[in-house]
Amino acid sequence: MTEQFIRRAGSGCACITASNRQKIFYLLVFFVTLFLLKYRWDYFIMAATMIMAFWYFAAVIFRCSASALSLWGRAERFVSDAALSVIKDENLPVYTIFLPLYKEANIVDKILKNIAALDYPKDKLDVKLLLENDDLTTIEAIQHCRLPDYCENIIIPGMNPKTKPRACNYGLERAKGEFCVIFDAEDRPETDQLKKAWFVFYNSPKNLACIQAKLNYENSRFNWLTRFFTIEYSTTFDLLLPGLSMMRVPIPLGGTSNHFRTELLRQCGGWDPFNVTEDCDLGLRIYKAGFTTCVLDSTTWEEANSQLWNWVRQRSRWVKGFIQTHLVHSRRPLQTLQQLGLRGFLGFYLSVGASSFMMLANVFFWAAGLIYLGLLTHALTNGETLSSAVIGPQIFDGYQGLRLGWLRLQVWPLFYWGPDENQFWAVLSVLLFGISMLLLTANLLFIAIHITACLKRRYYSLIPMALLMPFYWLLISFAAWKGFIQLFTKPFY
Repeated sequence: MTEQFIRRAGSGCACITASNRQKIFYLLVFFVTLFLLKYRWDYFIMAATMIMAFWYFAAVIFRCSASALSLWGRAERFVSDAALSVIKDENLPVYTIFLPLYKEANIVDKILKNIAALDYPKDKLDVKLLLENDDLTTIEAIQHCRLPDYCENIIIPGMNPKTKPRACNYGLERAKGEFCVIFDAEDRPETDQLKKAWFVFYNSPKNLACIQAKLNYENSRFNWLTRFFTIEYSTTFDLLLPGLSMMRVPIPLGGTSNHFRTELLRQCGGWDPFNVTEDCDLGLRIYKAGFTTCVLDSTTWEEANSQLWNWVRQRSRWVKGFIQTHLVHSRRPLQTLQQLGLRGFLGFYLSVGASSFMMLANVFFWAAGLIYLGLLTHALTNGETLSSAVIGPQIFDGYQGLRLGWLRLQVWPLFYWGPDENQFWAVLSVLLFGISMLLLTANLLFIAIHITACLKRRYYSLIPMALLMPFYWLLISFAAWKGFIQLFTKPFY
């Protein structure tokens, strides 16, 4: 299966992190950077800051616009109780459920009960339990269960990469259903989700390849981390993804509760076994193939990571996968532009590449904003007025800045007041001020979107935590850098 995907995908497979062309390009960027740092480091700092600020703000505006757009129309596909009531079991097709399990022996009973609770005729369920051959504890736990007739164990051969998408491809090869869905071990989908998904497929054009159900957390009030995580998920699945669907741009799928037309999924090649966010990559390949994706108003409940280090590991993996996906689909940018179209191309870069960059850059922008705020505070507490410190002219025989050994730091007016100015500090202050205003604007926009998501979910008790989400985004930035480093050390882990 893995070899088949590599042959079919070619350069579109994540088995190679960066192509030779990409390596040459990034090496050129590196050497140009060294040259500028040696000869015109002041210009380099200004140019680099402006480029970073542009992409950062573009990603912010894109995400906020998509989230706001979802509030102005029917961004999700709704299926009423009345529509469900007229569905006859004999008209329903066989539905395959993929359950990739790895070291999940302690919750095998739970996931089987959740599947059994689905309101779908059991004789039309085709449940594939995808088990790694070295996971003896889970295999033993499955063997001790009384599996219903609709369940089938599939033991995945011990080959690299040992990943969830590789296991799913083995399941796809053996799927019997006209439609299929992937659930994680801890998932509890709403009982009518399969019927709702089938109803949407049945009443939609045949090029609808994927339906993404919403994801949210059962343990949202467990601690501060699960509260932040729940707000983020509510924003992503209740606002952002429906908005992307309305924009008609590629949708980076969530890692579970993706419903597919099995035949179209096979035409797309299944999942990339080397990509650690295979869902995001598959969303792009579905769009490239000319198929569509929509969001279903049905929720799958999960359990949020409540331990900080486990959360960091999970988030770093997600960001690493987004960067992987960006690199894979940027190897031949003109071909990608042709396949996605201009709208889809911009949507891909802003939702995947620029969003990853935003997470990485956040820590630097926070540092720049705090430096500017600190220097401004130091100036105000040492005789400068707000007007002279920010607007000017500077009182040159008064405030002399903050001295750290041989280094003298100071905030400079934002307007040019003549040749006596320190040109470097004048320009740098403008950049730091701009970054501070950019960061303030971005965080206010995100806070507004997060509050809106809480209101839509009726999570009123989480609104105070939404006001503190900038600190959560700072945590994401640290996790993102861990993922970025692992891209070179553990790309498929």
